[in-house]
Amino acid sequence: MRAILAVLALGLIAATGARAERFDYYVLALSWMPGWCALEGSERGDGRCAGGGAGFALHGLWPQHEQGWPEYCRSPHPDATRAETAAAAVVYGSSGLAWYQWRKHGSCSGLSARDYFRAAARAAGLLRLPATLGQRGTGRMSGAEVVREILALNPGLAADSLVVACRSGRLTELRLCLTQALAPRACAADVRARDCGGRLLETRVAR
Repeated sequence: MRAILAVLALGLIAATGARAERFDYYVLALSWMPGWCALEGSERGDGRCAGGGAGFALHGLWPQHEQGWPEYCRSPHPDATRAETAAAAVVYGSSGLAWYQWRKHGSCSGLSARDYFRAAARAAGLLRLPATLGQRGTGRMSGAEVVREILALNPGLAADSLVVACRSGRLTELRLCLTQALAPRACAADVRARDCGGRLLETRVAR
């Protein structure tokens, strides 16, 4: 019985308290604010949703395995301080989101909170993003068209490193797969499985 309990305990640690440095790559998630605001953000009182929201905003930088992902890890570093989350609010939009991203994802990065927030800000600055997305025509684009616009602005970036996420027929997020050194790489199959590239999506920016 003790042996069985020991095995179960080790399995629980592996699932919820993985060693922070053991992951294969990152996913940079950028929220499409018009989609987020229409589906949830406005009801939650997100200040970035004034006028319906516009453009992409940092959601998070997430450690990934080749299949699945770690979360809420036992970090070798102290938790993020209020000063660190307040500073990170500049790129995350709020200190609350910065804290949540640190606890769920940053704790699995092997980095200190300060270095994790810096890495997230650096990753968010890697992409040139189309300023006019959703402002032309009917405000509907396929996920593949969104990717083509981004590839046109970022020579050398491969389509297999990008995933377009959606919900309820709306563009909600752009995801970029990166090595631990923050170089673009192909997304693994489980991340690509969430791709909405073949769907026609609402991308309209409220006016």
